[in-house]
Amino acid sequence: MASDIEIIRRIREGDVKQFESLFRSSYVSLVRYAKTIIKDHDTAEEIVQDLFFRLWQDKEKINIVSSLNGYLFRAVYNRCLHLIGHRKIVERHAQEASNVQERAPDDPLDILSYRDLQNKIARILERLPERCGRIFCMSRFEGLKYNEIAEKLSVSVKTVEANMGRALKEFRKALEER
Repeated sequence: MASDIEIIRRIREGDVKQFESLFRSSYVSLVRYAKTIIKDHDTAEEIVQDLFFRLWQDKEKINIVSSLNGYLFRAVYNRCLHLIGHRKIVERHAQEASNVQERAPDDPLDILSYRDLQNKIARILERLPERCGRIFCMSRFEGLKYNEIAEKLSVSVKTVEANMGRALKEFRKALEER
């Protein structure tokens, strides 16, 4: 049995068999763990599959100093927490949108246009990468400044700016199609 350091080295060098072996040996327990947090089997599988996809995609940059198993479980835990946070933001946006809808005009055409716009915003938010959507919501719906967002998410202000630029570009593109 190879050590964690040896497994990481092999994967970093592109050893597909070693990667598949790690996947097969860890997949079921990681999905089971994610399911205890997320409470949904399909979502738990998606989280673990995405983790392994990104692990392979960024294999040259792997820098695991603790145990490989510990790293994988911590990564699944963090991804689950991010998903839960993202869901809360989307839910909060939906709640805010319904509150605004209660104050919306009574004209049926205005109501239809307003609902259409709400649905379009929700679809755009779902298409955005998790962090990008989260940053957009924190800025636009929670009224946080870029430096406050950066501090809360432990990222740089430049990362916040880049994600906001991407989100705004997606919104502009989608609204122009309208």
